[in-house]
Amino acid sequence: MLGRLRLDVERSRGRRYPEPPHPYRNDFQRDRDRIVHSRAFRRMEGKTQVFAAGLCDHFRNRLTHTIEVSQVARTIAHSLQLNEDYTETLALVHDLGHPPFGHVGEKELDRQMRPFGATFEHNRHALRIVDHLENYYARFDGLNLTSEVREGIIKHSRELPADTRDEDLLNLMPGKRPPLEAQLLDLADEIAYNIADLDDAFSAGLFTNQQIGETIPLFAELSDQIDTQFPGATERVRFWEVQRQLMNLLIGGLIEGTVSAAEAAQVETSDDVRHLDHRLARLTDGASVINQQMRSLLINHVYANVDLISDRKLAQKRLGRLFEHLVQSPDCVSSGYRESLRDRPAHRVVCDYIAGMTDQYFLKRYRSFFPDGD
Repeated sequence: MLGRLRLDVERSRGRRYPEPPHPYRNDFQRDRDRIVHSRAFRRMEGKTQVFAAGLCDHFRNRLTHTIEVSQVARTIAHSLQLNEDYTETLALVHDLGHPPFGHVGEKELDRQMRPFGATFEHNRHALRIVDHLENYYARFDGLNLTSEVREGIIKHSRELPADTRDEDLLNLMPGKRPPLEAQLLDLADEIAYNIADLDDAFSAGLFTNQQIGETIPLFAELSDQIDTQFPGATERVRFWEVQRQLMNLLIGGLIEGTVSAAEAAQVETSDDVRHLDHRLARLTDGASVINQQMRSLLINHVYANVDLISDRKLAQKRLGRLFEHLVQSPDCVSSGYRESLRDRPAHRVVCDYIAGMTDQYFLKRYRSFFPDGD
């Protein structure tokens, strides 16, 4: 389909620190393996996606979500004849920079960093992790990933302005579109988390099949078809039957929409993709409507749930309190981070420390400093 727009590994701009080629893995495969074997990747198992792990053993966490995004993204890349190794690597690294407690943790760390003239954003922190914080090599800090993977970490969900002055970002082609594989990742991520959040929320009893159908008419139509075909199926099984069809529709819509956009733009190479004034990755109109309806349902019935809001507020309060305490007493961070205090300001070290925590480790540290509660 779109093999002409594929980002070939042979055209990689290389690594910050040159390395000899591996005998049986290409550079994107090596990047993938370095990410999978990192501590930050393993810690995602203990980080909240939407629902806290303690509520149910079956809810997604940040790691299982990442695996699902990888599956969706690889399927799309394969169908479009794009670079599956590059796509898979970006999928596996795309959430590496998330702190504990999901997006509320990200917002609170950003709020705490602002008075110091700094910010916190999970994609930027993911780059910080792979460039500086994961240290397994004697010759360099970080994982020494290829420029293309580092670029995809930063640019898969938003552009990098042409006037960027950050030295760590200058070699990531500011002002140009990311490769098509990176563009696809943002929508693959959205498809994966919308479907997953729908599934987890249904399991949590936040809505019924009938209530879903009131917001997503196609869900009701497909559910009626399942009732006719399998009259004895339980509501849960009917939900999963329809859910799979919706996922196929969205993935197919992303494939079809991207092909149509590429044909309309008359692009012939991966370099052509970079120089467009718009992104090519997109859903068809029909799939976009379904996606928006699903998003509306989740916003109204899940993300606005009173209990979840209460949990998020408590997490935000605790995170802010621990951050402020550790900035005043930076020697209380763990030994590896204490070493960083020699050449980094306390607020940066504390931010790195907290961002790397799992939810449970955060609560353990929080209670060690504040045993009397909140």
